[in-house]
Amino acid sequence: MIYGYCRVSRIHQTELNQRFEIEQFAQTNQFHVDIWIEERISSQERLSCRQLGLLLPTLQDGDILITTELSRIGRSLLEVMSILQMCLERNCQVWTLKENFRLGQDLQSKVLAFAFGLSAEIERSLIQSRTREALARIKADGRKLGRPFGSHNQELKLSQEAEKIHMYLQQGYTKARIARLLGVDRTTLYRFCHRYNINIPISNHYPSGKETKLYLQHI
Repeated sequence: MIYGYCRVSRIHQTELNQRFEIEQFAQTNQFHVDIWIEERISSQERLSCRQLGLLLPTLQDGDILITTELSRIGRSLLEVMSILQMCLERNCQVWTLKENFRLGQDLQSKVLAFAFGLSAEIERSLIQSRTREALARIKADGRKLGRPFGSHNQELKLSQEAEKIHMYLQQGYTKARIARLLGVDRTTLYRFCHRYNINIPISNHYPSGKETKLYLQHI
């Protein structure tokens, strides 16, 4: 099976030029493209979100994937090498028109496959090394790692629902049921109630300084 792959990054662009080039190449070399894969999506999108990502696992021994240039199939050298390696493992060929690249089962292709695998391993190692160095710098600067306490923290979300939680408890709702109603994990609700002793008598002050009918005492 011969696949023609065309991709453009923006909606207002067209993949017709790429298809025309591949069709001309096929006509000159006297073969027919069986299936066309055309998509308008940025290469910044994950491979799993692209039609190419869906195609790769279905490729079989002897299939050929043709594209105008390597940049059409991947956003980075590491991703391109990963895709080419996947095709090699499936005994597929990858042809590009601009670079006149032919990845097949000959000795040159096997040497390239080794180079791809080695380069990918080196790149992964460098990424891990840079990550460790960045984390070390952050710790050396005295900054805390992990998600900061902020608007996305579930306990902050619960602090805005304190009166509702108290009302539910007075009506006899279980904490597990309250957690489901508020869309949080029940352990988060248990921890919140314990931390702020949410069942003590009503007052008119909240530890954050906001007015509320509940007095939540921080333990």
